[in-house]
Amino acid sequence: MQKVSMTAVIEKGWHIYSQNTPDGGPSATKVTFAKNPLVLLGGKVKEVGEMHKVHEEAFGVDVWYYKDKVDFVQIIKLKKPGVKTILTGTVEFMVCDDHQCLPVEEVGFSIELK
Repeated sequence: MQKVSMTAVIEKGWHIYSQNTPDGGPSATKVTFAKNPLVLLGGKVKEVGEMHKVHEEAFGVDVWYYKDKVDFVQIIKLKKPGVKTILTGTVEFMVCDDHQCLPVEEVGFSIELK
C-alpha cells in the first residue's frame, strides 16, 4: 500500500470546502479518479489540514472548510509492483471569501506511480 497526496494551496482570504459539506450547503470538494486496471484504491480520500467549522447563514447549515492549504490523501495499491503507470482524475471545488463564491472549478491531475 502507498499514499498518494495532492496539496491544495489556497490564496490568503479564500477558503475551500470539505468533501463532507452537508446537503444544502456550498459545493463540496470532490476528488475523482479515472479507472486504471493497475491501481486499487483503498477507501475514501482523506483530508489532512486545519479544518474550520462555521454556521453559514446564507446556506442555513454548518459547513467545514480549509484556509491556507489542505492535503487530499488516497491509499492505493499497485496490482503489479514495479510497473510504471499514471493515476489520473479531477478535483472539483469551490472557493469563497467573506463576500463571494467563485463558480465551481474542475482541475485535472496526473500522477506517475512506480
